[in-house]
Amino acid sequence: MEMPEHDAPTFYEQVYELVKLIPKGRITTYGAIAKALGAGKSSRLVGTALIAAHRPNLQLPIHRVVNRNGLLTGKNHYSHPSMQELLEAEGIKVITDQVQHFKEVFWDPLKEI
Repeated sequence: MEMPEHDAPTFYEQVYELVKLIPKGRITTYGAIAKALGAGKSSRLVGTALIAAHRPNLQLPIHRVVNRNGLLTGKNHYSHPSMQELLEAEGIKVITDQVQHFKEVFWDPLKEI
């Protein structure tokens, strides 16, 4: 008996779907996304997926994803507007490449989805 093919989303596609849910004015982390997808030790792979997402046709709010300390580790993948400018336009305060009031603006996908 032949098994039917399943078009399960790839890990990257799952990351992108989750990133679409991050509310404006909130941030999350690579690790939080990995945990929400059941791959808690794959935060670097989440980062790699987001690097690949820097394509205009995807229109993902990937500027809302920072490292576990609130640092803008993905800032080098932006030109203009910068990652900081995009976050500040949403009301998130950033000083020296670090999100301020991290706990207040953190969005935990495990609690929200």
